Amino acid sequence: MEHQLSPAEIEALALRIDRPVVLVGMMGVGKTSVGKRLSALLHMPFVDADEEIERAAQMAIPEIFERFGEAYFRDGERRVIARLLDGPAESRPKVIATGGGAFVNEQTRALVLDQGIAVWLDSDIEVLLERVGRKDNRPLLKQGDPREILTRLKAERESAYAQAPIHVKSGQGPHGRTVVAILEAIDQWL
Repeated sequence: MEHQLSPAEIEALALRIDRPVVLVGMMGVGKTSVGKRLSALLHMPFVDADEEIERAAQMAIPEIFERFGEAYFRDGERRVIARLLDGPAESRPKVIATGGGAFVNEQTRALVLDQGIAVWLDSDIEVLLERVGRKDNRPLLKQGDPREILTRLKAERESAYAQAPIHVKSGQGPHGRTVVAILEAIDQWL
């Protein structure tokens, strides 16, 4: 992976980050894959909010949606993300990947904007379709045509995502490019 920032510059950047870096955006944009790479470069823990929700609920997200509905899921998601953002100062710098709808929730978005560094990862519909087609664990895509659903959700959610102070495009290329773009954007933002 080619870095625009040198290892020493990345280390210096990591020391300047004093709160969680929170990746937001549509399902399939690469928040988990990118987040893992980003956390490794920054030498920070990585946390996937969806995995934490499943651990707390002791069931898979599709099962939570099916048994209790989306509103119940979003409430639990907000509480889990609040817990991930909070904590002693020395454990706060980390990389958090959120679910696609998390940042759309007004309370969750306010928490992330107040306590984290929100990074909106954005992709074109074609990229999202190709990526979400690799897994069959997306409850919202089981309700009809994935292209139509993704197009509608992207349009509905963009005004919320746009409130993140950092916006990075995640294209067809390797995730390493997206990671570099995030590092550079955080460096400029701080």
